[in-house]
Amino acid sequence: MKPSETLLEIDLKALEHNYRFLAAKVKENVKKMAVIKAFAYGSDSVTLAKKLEALGVDYFAVAYTQEGIDLREDGITQPILVLHPQSTHFQEIIDHCLIPSIYSEFVLNHFITSAEENQQHDYPIHLKLNTGLNRLGFDPEEAPMILEKLKQTSSTKVDGIFSHFAASEDPKEKEFTQHQMDTFKKVSEKIIAHLGYAPLRHLCNTSGILNYPEAHFDMVRTGIGLYGYGNSKEIDQQLIPIGTLKTIISQIHHIKKGESVGYNRMFKATKDTKIATLPLGHADGINRIYGKQKTHVSINKHLAPIIGNVCMDMIMIDISGIDCEEGDEVILFGKEKSAENFAHNAGTISYELITSISQRVKRKIIP
Repeated sequence: MKPSETLLEIDLKALEHNYRFLAAKVKENVKKMAVIKAFAYGSDSVTLAKKLEALGVDYFAVAYTQEGIDLREDGITQPILVLHPQSTHFQEIIDHCLIPSIYSEFVLNHFITSAEENQQHDYPIHLKLNTGLNRLGFDPEEAPMILEKLKQTSSTKVDGIFSHFAASEDPKEKEFTQHQMDTFKKVSEKIIAHLGYAPLRHLCNTSGILNYPEAHFDMVRTGIGLYGYGNSKEIDQQLIPIGTLKTIISQIHHIKKGESVGYNRMFKATKDTKIATLPLGHADGINRIYGKQKTHVSINKHLAPIIGNVCMDMIMIDISGIDCEEGDEVILFGKEKSAENFAHNAGTISYELITSISQRVKRKIIP
């Protein structure tokens, strides 16, 4: 039976495989945090969270408060860390029992005030340390300030201390990564000594899990690995992409040499050419960077280049020499033709591609 529309198929067995593969890389007593921000990297955050919760994930991480609220309202009970909370959302964070990442003096002050106003006692927070990524986090020299402010209140308690690697996937940056590890260890130990108790420490992302077992500490975080990508060809072969983006051929045209295709006439046929139009475009997350023959789709196991400019709702492909007809299935990326390959050919990364797939694309869950 031929498909009838554009679909993002999400394979939960592949998710389970990836989770178990990554979980096997850490010791049994090391907790696992699943990063499911951005609609679980463009898939379906609630469905994936429920599956991962059943598999035994200890914590979840999201980027923003509303993402955590959505999970709570759909029944997710495990701890949820909000990685980039804004002070205007602290009331909602407390109301929905979310854990804020505290990454600056401004944020720390405002959260303590919110927790005290809500008569909280030992409300869990995670302290974010900046060890070299220079994106979010307290600088190491701010540790005394953090400790002094925490000493003055009983409204909060440090549940975790964490940082983020900048280049754990890159062997050439091993020295810098080691510096980050050393900085994190030194500063977190100083904080723990003054707190008098030991919060969970977590530093490793997916590449850190795979490349730096000495940095697993008390918990590891995995995002892209859950979705089937490991930042290296060797690991990619052991993971399974959970998402397959497929569509259909809407119409086939036969154009003559010299005729053009699409906006701005960006494709001009150098010979008689058979082309097909597909019902998705940059409004669906297939951005204009993928046009102009930079990448390919798969039809009946044959590759067909995307030609001309990607339109808002349509793309055109060159199907010369391919035996196909209107209504046939077209695969943009999936298990055989990965999102990493599709993205790399256009000069970007799998993260950007899979998180761009818009919510108007129908999701189909494969149990």
